[in-house]
Amino acid sequence: MKAIIFAALAGVCWGVGELFTKSVLHTGRVGPITAIAVRSTVALPVLWAAWFVAVRVLRAEPADWHRAGAPTLLKLALGSGLVAGAAAMIFFYAALHLGEISRVKPIAFALAPAVAAVLAVIVLHEPMTARKAGGVAAILLGIVLLTGR
Repeated sequence: MKAIIFAALAGVCWGVGELFTKSVLHTGRVGPITAIAVRSTVALPVLWAAWFVAVRVLRAEPADWHRAGAPTLLKLALGSGLVAGAAAMIFFYAALHLGEISRVKPIAFALAPAVAAVLAVIVLHEPMTARKAGGVAAILLGIVLLTGR
């Protein structure tokens, strides 16, 4: 249940945050790369403070993550940092700058779980159940319904 609550809170935060971002981009006074740079600069100290609390105060995460080994750290840096962090944000903010938030947001944020579900089957060997396949199909149909002209 906690996972569902946190996921819902993330969705609300992203929805509100991207609405502000779109309104800023719409002024023509701030570009998408600048918006990402400001977002990341503001977020970074908050994230490190949250890490400190999680590791040192709550002891909810391993403190020695830097000893996880080269393959794990490479996946963290390239997959999470470069692909999901930098590249995805650049593409998303460029799309947000050029398109309607009501079309861009559903494509980006609904396509992500569909891609993750398929890749989880291929790479992580998670089972593909009829329910998951139906969910992926429903997501893709939802994108078409929400964003089609």
